[in-house]
Amino acid sequence: MQRICVYTGSNKGKRPEYLQAAQALGKELAVRGWSLVYGGGHTGLMGAIADTVMAEGGEVIGVMPGAMFPEEVAHKGITKLYEVNSMHERKAMMADLADGFVTMPGGLGTYDELFEMLTWAQLGFHQKPVGLLNVSGYFDPLLSFIHHTMSEGFMHPSHAELLIHKERPADLLDSLAAYVPPALHSKWTDSPVR
Repeated sequence: MQRICVYTGSNKGKRPEYLQAAQALGKELAVRGWSLVYGGGHTGLMGAIADTVMAEGGEVIGVMPGAMFPEEVAHKGITKLYEVNSMHERKAMMADLADGFVTMPGGLGTYDELFEMLTWAQLGFHQKPVGLLNVSGYFDPLLSFIHHTMSEGFMHPSHAELLIHKERPADLLDSLAAYVPPALHSKWTDSPVR
């Protein structure tokens, strides 16, 4: 592991625990010498984790569509900020730059990014670890829904193993570092694909 892509909110949310977790994750990344790859913003939890990694002497790489720059959303104080043409290009570049993925509390954009990486893993497009930092039970309903999806026959149990979830940043990063891709079954049949 050298670079972790973090998906999280451009808002801070209502609970102080969300901001505390973003700062704790930023410190943990810097202590390990792992770079942060993220959406390039300076607001919300995104900005908090970037600020923390920078303050701790770590590397921060942002990726943002040029159309968002005029809104002054872009973080000007990070190591490197890539300007891309679209959200599709942004997500692809972030995925290419990263060795693993962490999702923290956030909104629709955060869910979009998480599920795209899980889908790509399910289809065998990558074998990188995908994790949830389940701060104060934020993702409990989502984890229940994923279990429901599996129990209703829309997802093979091996695909649920693609998502690592922990409550503490250090535990989650340890799990990402130790990740071995599970033996997956085909999405369309009961046969193993790897």
